[in-house]
Amino acid sequence: MDIQPYKINVSDEILSDLHERLKRTRWPEKELVEDWSQGIPLGYVQEMCEYWLHTYNWRQRETELNRFDQFVTTIDECDIHFIHQRSPHEQATPLILSHGWPGSIVEFQKVIAPLSDPTNHGGSAEDAFHVVCPSLPGYGLSGKPPAAGWGVEKMADVFAELMIGLGYERFGAQGGDWGSAITTALGGRHPQNCLGIHLNMVMRGKRPKDQPPTEEETAALEAAAYYRDWDSGYSTQQGTRPQTLGYGLTDSPAGQLAWIVEKFWSWTDNQGHPEDALTRDEMLDNVMLYWVTGSATSSARLYWESFKSLRPEQVHVPTGVACFPKEIIPPVRSWSEGTYTDIRQWTKMPKGGHFAAFEQPDLFVEDVRSFFAQIR
Repeated sequence: MDIQPYKINVSDEILSDLHERLKRTRWPEKELVEDWSQGIPLGYVQEMCEYWLHTYNWRQRETELNRFDQFVTTIDECDIHFIHQRSPHEQATPLILSHGWPGSIVEFQKVIAPLSDPTNHGGSAEDAFHVVCPSLPGYGLSGKPPAAGWGVEKMADVFAELMIGLGYERFGAQGGDWGSAITTALGGRHPQNCLGIHLNMVMRGKRPKDQPPTEEETAALEAAAYYRDWDSGYSTQQGTRPQTLGYGLTDSPAGQLAWIVEKFWSWTDNQGHPEDALTRDEMLDNVMLYWVTGSATSSARLYWESFKSLRPEQVHVPTGVACFPKEIIPPVRSWSEGTYTDIRQWTKMPKGGHFAAFEQPDLFVEDVRSFFAQIR
């Protein structure tokens, strides 16, 4: 495997073009309600775009992201970008972290150092991981798949090949959102290599039909109904016509920002505003990895590839689950045990939402350490 060092270095031309597009944004009329029920409010998108144009400093943020050791390799004709932060502790456990949509490697920037260098972040040498954090194919700094067929199972196989190519014959895996599906597939398809998986979103299992739902199950069913009726339009569009959607998002930075930031409102643990959970700079860092790489369309294709046919692998490797209260659909252990047959840890978190490592890095790190300590 040919592996080359990588540094993020967005061209001045791309940044100048972004600024010109922001200045020339053609705005829609204001929403007809006083909340977010028709979508992300016009006034907030205008505030964010004004901040993006005049205050946000990409070069500073780029330097921050470049503090991690980054590389690129090619697997099956697709460039795979990844962070590879080796621990100073040689006996550390290899761990691959997989993001989802609308996320990126940015989600993990607060947890990479505590996981790889625990003795400087409140842990012990036994807690150490060699951290590998790839950009999903079609997302951010990775290449765009050259042909159809790059669904969840394909990405899991590519990530297994990446880890083995790095010299890690045995490794742990962690993920949320699509990263959860990929991590589940890693555990199901590569048990000889994957020593265990940790998830902060669980692929839905089956609820017994012959008994009334418990209070926990009722909450999950209500969340699922809300998601189906009010929060899943993006997935229907991305799962059916990603190419059509991509023309608008790739051409308009305001459109790309709105498409992503609405989910930071909907899926984080906040008091009504996304900035209760994440800063403007953090959200824009994530938006930038979609904008500067033009990956709105290629990232959405993962839904087209996988969403309707997604059937979780049955996983027999040890599994840990971190249940954050504002997850899109709160996981129910009894529903999950048919898919994950060896659940060793099931943690009910006091706060946090869908973007676990981004929102609550300390809780995330503590739970990952606790789980893998049991199975090393």
